[in-house]
Amino acid sequence: MSLPPEPPPRTLLVTLTGRDRPGLTAQLFAALSAHDVEVLDVEQVTVRGRLVLAILLDEPSGDVPLRRSLADLSTRLGVDIEVTAGHGDHRRPPGRAHVTVLGFPLRPGALGALAGVVAAAGANIDRIVRLASYPVTSIEFEVSGADPDRLKADLAAVALAEGVDVAVQPSGLIRRAKRLVVMDVDSTLVQGEVIEMLAEHAGVLDQVAEVTSRAMAGELDFAASLRERVRLLAGLPASAVAEVRAAVQLTPGARTLIRTLKRLDYRCAIVSGGFTQITGELAVELGIDYAAANTLEIVDGVLTGRVVGPVLDRAGKADALARFAAAEGIPLSQTVAVGDGANDLDMIAAAGLGIAFNAKPVVRSAADTAVNVPYLDAILYLLGISRDDIEAADAADGSPTPAPPVR
Repeated sequence: MSLPPEPPPRTLLVTLTGRDRPGLTAQLFAALSAHDVEVLDVEQVTVRGRLVLAILLDEPSGDVPLRRSLADLSTRLGVDIEVTAGHGDHRRPPGRAHVTVLGFPLRPGALGALAGVVAAAGANIDRIVRLASYPVTSIEFEVSGADPDRLKADLAAVALAEGVDVAVQPSGLIRRAKRLVVMDVDSTLVQGEVIEMLAEHAGVLDQVAEVTSRAMAGELDFAASLRERVRLLAGLPASAVAEVRAAVQLTPGARTLIRTLKRLDYRCAIVSGGFTQITGELAVELGIDYAAANTLEIVDGVLTGRVVGPVLDRAGKADALARFAAAEGIPLSQTVAVGDGANDLDMIAAAGLGIAFNAKPVVRSAADTAVNVPYLDAILYLLGISRDDIEAADAADGSPTPAPPVR
């Protein structure tokens, strides 16, 4: 005969709410220390000067003295303290995940719809924190009791309908262990396509743009399309390449992203179907650790219309990711790949976290998550790095921090 299951332990939930000021938390714990109780869990949130502090305790054999002590403290401090008895311990259900939401702007209806999906999956939102309020708003849910893969699929359609970006990642050490970030260059690290800027100098923009569009949509073999486009540049003076490099503009947030990653001892790399004549200088300027790209052949100060050596194509980008990770002794599960076109699909699939940045539909559907806001540093929020963390680090070393937009 099997024994009946043991009843869940009795607990007390102590919740303090009121105007925040120094010393409240210390005084509450000092009052609790006079009683024979064990702290099982603590959560604290402060919003615009209002404090909510919740402490879960194992219930003492007699809780009347504890309740009286807390009532006296409530009167003395001018705050509300509620004590609720119940059953259950502090352990959260299995299936924990972080759900990161990016909105530009973020509307209440979107958060309500996403929370409804979590509830419908039988999961619980244990904690909500704000990671950023500008230039985009980022909110993170800590969710328990759900399968992360199923939750990702369920949230995707709602996110699309609500016009927000959502990333779902399993909780645990693996989320915090990403050490190498590899980025595409054209339309990811920098704005626009370098080859089209060169084509404009050569007077063949329309022809090159048409081939580029078909290649990035996956309709053409990249290596063949690149050679076709480069042939159209034959005769262009090398000085035009220098002019294009000077005109290239970084994507908003690119410097912040790389500066922050480097502070945290990440390794950063760029891989490009473009040209070393552009990426080499970018890597030096930004302090990027690794770079791989194609090389335009230049003879007597003129482009020949050929590339030197094998073309760095879709497979080549994935190979470069693996090569950089191996050089650092980093497993692929601890890498992040960011890109926008079909040429990035293999490296996005190979990385531990694949991010489609303002990407073509074929890339968005294949990536682990998509970022559709125009700020590259929004990727930091997917790694659990908040805007406050970024600004505190900037202030510590004197780096300029942009002013928040007026809303």
